[in-house]
Amino acid sequence: MPMQRKLGKPADQRKALLRNQVTQLIWNGKIVTTEARAKEVRSIAEKFVTLAMRECDNTVEVQKTFNNDKGQTVTETFVNDAPSKLHARRLMMAYLYDIKEAKKADESKSEYKERTKDNKHPVVEKLFREYAPKYKKRKEELGQGGGYTRILKMGPRKGDGAEMVILEFI
Repeated sequence: MPMQRKLGKPADQRKALLRNQVTQLIWNGKIVTTEARAKEVRSIAEKFVTLAMRECDNTVEVQKTFNNDKGQTVTETFVNDAPSKLHARRLMMAYLYDIKEAKKADESKSEYKERTKDNKHPVVEKLFREYAPKYKKRKEELGQGGGYTRILKMGPRKGDGAEMVILEFI
């Protein structure tokens, strides 16, 4: 028995399909796909949520001293990621695709650039800022880990009869 489903695709296509579906699940909150694909995507997405939960509060305060343009010594304090959180962020960035945020209808091109200039990988930020605190609180209240997604069956697909499901975050 294989460790993962082959999904009827060569390895490179299968990996790209799973990366895309995990990225879309995290970005949109739910996807419609076949049951076999949903089970694979679920396991990968839950691992990323668990990793984000473990590292979301892991930051370090750093003080930096430098001379400004007037020759005065200035000390500033920054909040940076701890090494383990940085490693988790890089693991996620290596796997998930980069999605650009959509431009709002009433937003000019320059406003859009200004709003999105610091957001290099919005999918990873969404994991750390939205999903991790939400499920961390849920874990503390209910005392359980895992189970961040649900699969709702929709019935067979018309063309080939494959079982279609909705995979969504709870």
